Amino acid sequence: MPHTNRDWLMVIDHQPAFSHPTSPWFTPGMDISSRQVARLAEAYGERALFTRFVPPETIQGSWKHYYDLWDFAHGADAAWLWGLDQAWEGRLSIASHTFSKWVPDAMAILGPHPSVTICGVSTDCCVLSTALAAVDGGALVRVVTDACAAGTPELHATALAILETRAPQLELLTTDQELARLAVGR
Repeated sequence: MPHTNRDWLMVIDHQPAFSHPTSPWFTPGMDISSRQVARLAEAYGERALFTRFVPPETIQGSWKHYYDLWDFAHGADAAWLWGLDQAWEGRLSIASHTFSKWVPDAMAILGPHPSVTICGVSTDCCVLSTALAAVDGGALVRVVTDACAAGTPELHATALAILETRAPQLELLTTDQELARLAVGR
């Protein structure tokens, strides 16, 4: 896919809830994928959108069962988990209480039918949900495999295998491949 002026980077949920070792949702491997995210964010500059998972103020429907299991998320002591990781503070960002970050706030920034590169955590949940919703929304989607992380290598690989079946609307590539694609288009 050639580089276009519609190209955006979506960095999914790089926040202490997933990066800090004391968080119940700590994602192993995020330290490694974060180095790739840094390279991508530098290349995309102001066309990088960071997302944050935040618990809803009012818990309804199936989310009641979810937050019964993860009740720490609504505690007063959990507020520090929901900001962006320190490296990304001040960057363009949106927040959502849903796994998919393909929400109206994101679409308002990215525009209709964008070309979007997705990376972040967790490959098997929020990245997968966002990528599939973006494809459904008509976006051209790339998922950068070495800039994503999941709870286990097996979950990461399984999610990537699912995403791979969405070609040609979705492409899997590495950070080096994405940076090369961007360089050709500039």
